[in-house]
Amino acid sequence: MAYYISPRFLNKLAVHITKNYLDLPQIKVPLILGIHGRKGEGKTFQCELVFQQMGVEVVHISGGELESPDAGDPARLIRLRYREAADLVRVRGRMAVLMINDLDAGAGRFDRMTQYTVNTQLVNNTLMNIADNPTNVQLPGSYDEKPLPRIPIVATGNDFATLYAPLIRDGRMQKFYWEPSFEDRLGVVGGMFADDGLSDEDIQSLVTRFRDQAIDFFGAVRSQIYDEQITQFIHTVGISKVAASIVNAINPPTFAKPSFQLPHLIEVGERLEREQARVRTMGLVSEYNQAVTPAGRSTRTPRRYEESLLLTPPVPNGLTPYAKGDSSSGSDTVSSSLWKRARQARVEKAAMSSSSGIASNRKPDLLSPDALEQVNAILTTGCRLGVEHVDQRRFRTNSWQTYATLSPNELSGAVSKVRTCIAQYPDHYVRLVSIHPQSKQRMAEKIISRPR
Repeated sequence: MAYYISPRFLNKLAVHITKNYLDLPQIKVPLILGIHGRKGEGKTFQCELVFQQMGVEVVHISGGELESPDAGDPARLIRLRYREAADLVRVRGRMAVLMINDLDAGAGRFDRMTQYTVNTQLVNNTLMNIADNPTNVQLPGSYDEKPLPRIPIVATGNDFATLYAPLIRDGRMQKFYWEPSFEDRLGVVGGMFADDGLSDEDIQSLVTRFRDQAIDFFGAVRSQIYDEQITQFIHTVGISKVAASIVNAINPPTFAKPSFQLPHLIEVGERLEREQARVRTMGLVSEYNQAVTPAGRSTRTPRRYEESLLLTPPVPNGLTPYAKGDSSSGSDTVSSSLWKRARQARVEKAAMSSSSGIASNRKPDLLSPDALEQVNAILTTGCRLGVEHVDQRRFRTNSWQTYATLSPNELSGAVSKVRTCIAQYPDHYVRLVSIHPQSKQRMAEKIISRPR
């Protein structure tokens, strides 16, 4: 199988490694290269291909090793692996790299519920110390006066905005956002199916059909083509004899290469897309997880917590995840403006309700106060509002129908639109969906009306 290396990725990683081994006068070279981007885009695999092509020795650390029951163990592990890479340079005379996979998963903070432990603090501090003093990395309890060779560090992750801000500053970490271009996708997918008889036109059609999918999606499609042969093998030998036919078998089974036809690949890809959609839309955690939704309480977010989110301004960070172009127009500015708009809308709403009062003889409204608050909260934060409904039979299969999709500037007519939907479908479930304006992703879902 011929593997494809993106020229842009190769240049970025090769320059970073080479630059750290050169003695450049009066030049501050960041020790850490942070490669971040969407999940499944081949960041780690592209790194491995570059390391292999350059002949670089690699010492690995997983993000799962950055936490331990014993305080200080992960920080010591980082120092130990760094010195191990330095020994490879001195003994073998080859370039070496310290590779940290999924750094944000091991040392990042994703929300207010993420526990910030002593180990997290020590890991961040250790990486900052190594970045500032790369030739003087000591183990706890010992001291070696002999300077170490400088070892470049490559860290991968999805969202480096979750990391400690001083660690990702430009003097310590050089950031590289990896988003494969269409040509890169054609090259990678073409390498996957190089021995399968697909033409260049078939590869382009396949990538175009699933343009929004990550690169590992195409690897999953290719893997599932073999499922038919494996299923036939299981039925042939019998379900009870599968283990004896595979584990420590003298003649293990062999499988002929299946026929890779474009229509069949697209069929398998569409099946995987449907499974992805079910994961996104089911949302059963609110029904099953009592830690998220205690018994006897609504799945709606408590009002005090919602108000605390609106009253607490977003914390600025030096890095905007997944930003394109100039970082000065990043998500910090957008989130700050959305927070100001949401807070101003809540203040105006409170002022109007206090001045007008609540009429005691008002006609019962189909739209509850909680649902009205949900509509206002979604649109005033700049998100699009989706209104969906489903009958009781299709509710069990999660087959919702879209009634309307409203933009933030349609706030005045959104409430009446939701009321009309509830009145028109009194025997249906009705829910509100918060949709991100740029990525079109569904941020949150809330059922506001149930069959009467």
